[in-house]
Amino acid sequence: MSNGSPGAPVVHGFPHLETVRSAITALYRRLSPDGVHSYGTSLLPADAAFSDADDLHLGAQRVARALVQHLHLPDARMIVGFRTMEHAASVELTAGPEYFIELNDRFRSHRRDIGAALAHEITHVLLHRLGLEFPGTRDNEILTDTVTAYLGAGWLLLDAFREDATSRQKLGYLTPEEFGYVLAKRALAFDEDPSPWFTSPQAYTAYTKGRAQALHDLRRPPLTAAGWAGRRRYAKDRRYAQDHPGTYPGTGADPAVPYAFEPGGEGLRVSFPCPTCHQRIRLPVRGRTVARCGLCRTRLECDT
Repeated sequence: MSNGSPGAPVVHGFPHLETVRSAITALYRRLSPDGVHSYGTSLLPADAAFSDADDLHLGAQRVARALVQHLHLPDARMIVGFRTMEHAASVELTAGPEYFIELNDRFRSHRRDIGAALAHEITHVLLHRLGLEFPGTRDNEILTDTVTAYLGAGWLLLDAFREDATSRQKLGYLTPEEFGYVLAKRALAFDEDPSPWFTSPQAYTAYTKGRAQALHDLRRPPLTAAGWAGRRRYAKDRRYAQDHPGTYPGTGADPAVPYAFEPGGEGLRVSFPCPTCHQRIRLPVRGRTVARCGLCRTRLECDT
């Protein structure tokens, strides 16, 4: 797990957005919509609470057990230790049933963030058991952060982000705004608002920026909720595709143009990402219609 060492510069914005979206798609494919929705309630703040009066090892084991139960790993036993290390935490991925998690020694005096570090590492165990991984360390860590957040434990990782004039700290590979984006995607899918749980003002600010990006996903053509400018460009691209067979603008390479026109057996079709799971959907170009995503089952009102 990325350390996010105090004092290190914090990257902001959405540099990993496409990988994050791919991770959400992969999660729905692996678990199914019913499986994803079995995580309908986020980990409660009380389950991750850790005071200075708590015994260090017993408290860490208690939080780890709460996360194991939350992530539906009933037969996984986490053994938590502390040592001097470069990164924030690590986990030994084996066949189980015991998994050894090591946390950076600095968490001995920063106990409020132990839950965040454990959430990321225990999600590694979940993904290991599911056989879900991305190639390369960077993308696999982004997958882990995304799944941690989308399944209801990742708000802890965003709440561990703190930044002021003299110090800064961030855990995980996602930027604060990307954590906010995934948490907002979860909030929209599960009708849940995580913002009251944040103790860090910077975390709340990042969440609001991520939420704005998540809401933008719901307002891109050919969805009927798209704004005037987007609808106008879509109509122009559609007219060009209809007038120039074999040439189809809107390839999806431009993030501002998520749709693509394609030839179909019965005429022109448009493909675009589902705003919930980002699986691509293909529809005939026939005007207003109601579609349902074949992966996450989201109902979509479109004007193709």
